[in-house]
Amino acid sequence: MELSYILNELGEDRELYFNAVAPPILQTSNFAASTVADLRRMLQNEAEAHLYTRGNNPTVTILEKKIAALEGAEHAIAFGSGIAAVSAAILSQVSAGDHIVSVKKPYFWTNALMNKFLPRFGVEVTMVDGTDPENYRNAIKHNTRLLYMESPNSYTFELQDIAAVAAIAKEHNCSTIIDNSFASPINQNPIAMGVDLVVHSCTKYIGGHSDVMGGVICGRRESINRIFEREFMTLGAILPPQDAWLLIRGLRTLPLRMERIAASTRQVVSFLDSHPKVEKVYFPFLPSHPQYKLAQKQLRNNTGQFSVLLKTDDIKRVEAFCDKLQHFLMAASWGGHESLIYPIAASYTEGGLKSSLPFNLVRFYIGLEDPEYLIKDIAQALEQI
Repeated sequence: MELSYILNELGEDRELYFNAVAPPILQTSNFAASTVADLRRMLQNEAEAHLYTRGNNPTVTILEKKIAALEGAEHAIAFGSGIAAVSAAILSQVSAGDHIVSVKKPYFWTNALMNKFLPRFGVEVTMVDGTDPENYRNAIKHNTRLLYMESPNSYTFELQDIAAVAAIAKEHNCSTIIDNSFASPINQNPIAMGVDLVVHSCTKYIGGHSDVMGGVICGRRESINRIFEREFMTLGAILPPQDAWLLIRGLRTLPLRMERIAASTRQVVSFLDSHPKVEKVYFPFLPSHPQYKLAQKQLRNNTGQFSVLLKTDDIKRVEAFCDKLQHFLMAASWGGHESLIYPIAASYTEGGLKSSLPFNLVRFYIGLEDPEYLIKDIAQALEQI
């Protein structure tokens, strides 16, 4: 399916809404049936019907069709946030007494779900170093049901060999889920590598404007409909139609934004990688990265995230560097038009260590600004180190 068709035409039956170029926001909670027989059919197959916006909404359906096609999936289901999608996907695969093998250091709230929430309900989780697929195999038990990936990983961006982990899962009759938010569906399609369910935080690249939150699960139609009937309808973490409309808007420019972000990021990383006040750059597309070949194999292009380890053992100098930046916002998320930093130093307090990551690690996200503009800003801030 052509990328331009997916982004501009798929799911958009314009003759149904007066040939409007932009799809309408169908801001309704209820949908009426013409007859009892019609209502009966809607009730019997609500996963495929428009009955109640807590289930399906036509504006949301357009978004789901587009993201499913971008991921090469049969179907998709949208949620109100990325962690809502992650949680529903994981919960759909396990029951009390089951075991999960997960990559270490996933997204903060995924980690909380794995290590604080699921154990309360009798689900055991083993966290492994995902850079070696055999670590997944070695952690599998008789009751393992799920292998969870996030490739690249948060903050330090280690990769997992997606196809290898998916093959191990199939050998042991386990399912697989991957958080593909870092790459976006433009740069990586794990379903083609054998993964069962792909999740995204749509808040990031898919939205692209830092003004809307959302999440999505992509997979086989049977699997997605089962999640719809259980986790989605029961927990109610729906995506409102107006938010879906904003995400559709974001999708229109996704390839252009990703191309611009990738090119600018390479320039900024090149500057930092050779700077004497930078100890290390965590970026899978650096030739010096230990997983550089795997990154080239799995990812079509780099994206806008990387981290740097500043060459200092003084937290005050790290803070001074971050505070001195004039054209990077300091914020927790990423994926919009604006460039950002997230300093791990913010997780350190006088009372003691709060993070397992070093305080001199700073995560960068490169947006749509001119790279020279950003490099100049970083250069003046590095004078604080």
